[in-house]
Amino acid sequence: MCASAVRASCCIVCGTAALERIEHLLLSLSTACPHLLVYLVDDARQPGLAALAGRYGAHYRPQPERPGHALAHNRVLREAADAGSAHHLLLGPDIGLPLDAVARMIAYLEQHPDVGLLAPRVQGIDGRLQPLCSLLPGPLEMLLGRCFPLLHRSSGRLARYQLHASGYSRVMEVPVPPACCLLMRVETVLRAGMFDERFLLRFDTVDLARRTARIARTVFVPHVTVVRHPARDVARVGAGGWRRRAASCWRRYVSAWRYFNKWGWLRDAERDRINGRALRQLGPVRKRPDDVRPAGTDVAG
Repeated sequence: MCASAVRASCCIVCGTAALERIEHLLLSLSTACPHLLVYLVDDARQPGLAALAGRYGAHYRPQPERPGHALAHNRVLREAADAGSAHHLLLGPDIGLPLDAVARMIAYLEQHPDVGLLAPRVQGIDGRLQPLCSLLPGPLEMLLGRCFPLLHRSSGRLARYQLHASGYSRVMEVPVPPACCLLMRVETVLRAGMFDERFLLRFDTVDLARRTARIARTVFVPHVTVVRHPARDVARVGAGGWRRRAASCWRRYVSAWRYFNKWGWLRDAERDRINGRALRQLGPVRKRPDDVRPAGTDVAG
């Protein structure tokens, strides 16, 4: 059970996930953490989502007509902070939570006041690890990952980028945590400036993580495991699906352009310092373990 002494909140950006999956997640949260403030962000105008939120005592928040999650996350973060939340959990609707997962993550933050962001181990429904932590991306990683994925993987650069040397079997400080399940210390994130609303499609998390690294640690803990279910791919259906995929791809490139304009393209001393520190703690890159399912070759996705 979640400790009631620690005020905590959770934000779920629902997208086009099936209502049954969201309801299962709400049931898990209400059972394990009855005092958790839960916010459902409806960014796809799903019929029935408001009623579902009401059944489980969650706060329903429709997303404005604007792409990206950063704006919604910032609005919910401010509301949660005003309600007295000390810890804030970002959850994807495709995540399955063991009953003790949230309590164990909160307990770790309580025991380690120097940690600002905390990420658990993520695995698929087949039990295989999904290596979703990463280094801060550079333009070359983006180019290789998007245009030459086989070269990116065979050269060992993908393994290095996704921190395979750790085997994801030990506590480690990571430059970029997964956004699908991320626990934040509210005070730290507010000090870091919250999400930059210009960035979309994971770049908002990358940007926040590197700013947070200036004042706190971002840590991966392997002793808490969550399950990531396959997402429903609505982009397969009809011409509208292809338009959505093309729009998403275009927004990703625009976001990457904005990110590198902000932090630097080839010259980025802070990126080199943060990535170098992460690699030094891991040692030489080893061959990818057999139980690891590659997270893909899109280095910012």
